[in-house]
Amino acid sequence: MSPVLALFWLAAVPEQRAIDYLAREVERWPRENHCYSCHNNGDGARVLFRAAPGIALAGTREWLSHPGNWEKGGGNPGFNNATLARIQFAAALAEMGGNLRAAAELVARDQKPDGRWEIDTGGLPGAPATYGTALATYMARRTLERAGRFADAIRRADRWFENAEPNSITDAAAILLARPRSKTVRSRCLPTILGAQTSDGGWGPQRGAPAEVFDTALVLLALQAAGERGPIERGRAYLLARQESYGGWQETTRPTGNTSYAEHISTTAWALEALLATNPKRQ
Repeated sequence: MSPVLALFWLAAVPEQRAIDYLAREVERWPRENHCYSCHNNGDGARVLFRAAPGIALAGTREWLSHPGNWEKGGGNPGFNNATLARIQFAAALAEMGGNLRAAAELVARDQKPDGRWEIDTGGLPGAPATYGTALATYMARRTLERAGRFADAIRRADRWFENAEPNSITDAAAILLARPRSKTVRSRCLPTILGAQTSDGGWGPQRGAPAEVFDTALVLLALQAAGERGPIERGRAYLLARQESYGGWQETTRPTGNTSYAEHISTTAWALEALLATNPKRQ
């Protein structure tokens, strides 16, 4: 293959197109808005660091390295929930390979006595940029595990997951993702998830609801972690069919059909993460 054709082929790979798009958006946001956001510099950067560890993102790296400044966002609307912002930025810092001690301390302070990190979504299932309690607890626990020194907090989170009743497919996927080998969690969450795959291969927030990109991405990550590869191929096909030509995905919102740049970037990040995790060529 000629060098020109090789470059064309690489650019045509869905994951690479998503990486290129996210990288442009992550770098553009602070330059144009003079602040850092949970969706671009949190979710987007987190997945970019996982997909391409050598990626530059110098401004974002500097920002994430100073957790004490995270809440000085210059009025950025992405900081409406400080607990969630800390979880998102800490998760990005963990993927960056930075020093997690101070960030993990901030995250640990928000844990409730029963082990969860509570994020109110107004009774709606969690969304890409608003997470919900189950996904927030999974992401916070993952950061504490990577940081070390938080064994008690992790045990409390695990007990919460063992007893948590999922109210949506999104919850079930997050709980399974957190405890993929737990017999209790598998028996509670797997039948719910496996029985909710739609005819086009994806998953919606509830059984019988139309498939959404975010819900499908989260389910694919959970199934991969649980070693349940049977439904994954159709789920990947659903995501690939809905990728836009520029590399991103239309946002998943609650209620569905709304417009949100924050949800668009976070939806793209979760979809990219799911494709990377379930790509047979990367196993």
